[in-house]
Amino acid sequence: MKRLPFKLTLLAITATLSSLAFAAEQTTTSSVLQLSSNTAMQLAKSALTSCQTKGYKVTVTVVDTAGNVQAQLRADGAGTHTLESSRKKAFTAMSMKQPTAKLMKLIADKPFLQPLKDMDENLLLLAGGLPIVIDQRIVGAIGVGGAPGGHLDVQCAEAAIKNTL
Repeated sequence: MKRLPFKLTLLAITATLSSLAFAAEQTTTSSVLQLSSNTAMQLAKSALTSCQTKGYKVTVTVVDTAGNVQAQLRADGAGTHTLESSRKKAFTAMSMKQPTAKLMKLIADKPFLQPLKDMDENLLLLAGGLPIVIDQRIVGAIGVGGAPGGHLDVQCAEAAIKNTL
C-alpha cells in the first residue's frame, strides 16, 4: 500500500474540513415543528370541556413555538381576566420550556430567583401552563386560567394533551 506524502494528506484533510465548514455556513434557514391550527383548536376545546365537566369556568389558550396565540376559547361566565392569564401561562410554558407550576415552585423555594417573574411582561409564574411535547420536541404550549386553583387548571390542560395527542 502506497502512502501519500504528508503535505498531500494534510491538504486533503484541510480541504475536507473547509468544505464541511462551508456547508455548515450555508444553512440559512431552519425548520420549526409546531402544532397545526386544527390540533391547537382541538386541544383548547378538550381542556375547556374537561374543566366544564367539573364546573370550572375557564379560558384556554394554545400558543405556537414563538408564543403566539393559535387558539383561545373562553367558557360562558369565565372571568375577563382569564383571557390574559391563560395566554400568559401558555406563553411562559413555551418560553421557559417547562410547566409553570414547576417555575412557581422554583421561585418559592429559591427567593433569589424572584426577578425571573419580572423579566418579561408576558410571563406569569402561576400553575396552569404546560409545554406540549411530541417526539421529545416542544411544539407549543397550553395555558388554562380560571379554575379555583392552579392545580385544577393543570389537570384540565393535562387531560386535553392526553385526550388529543
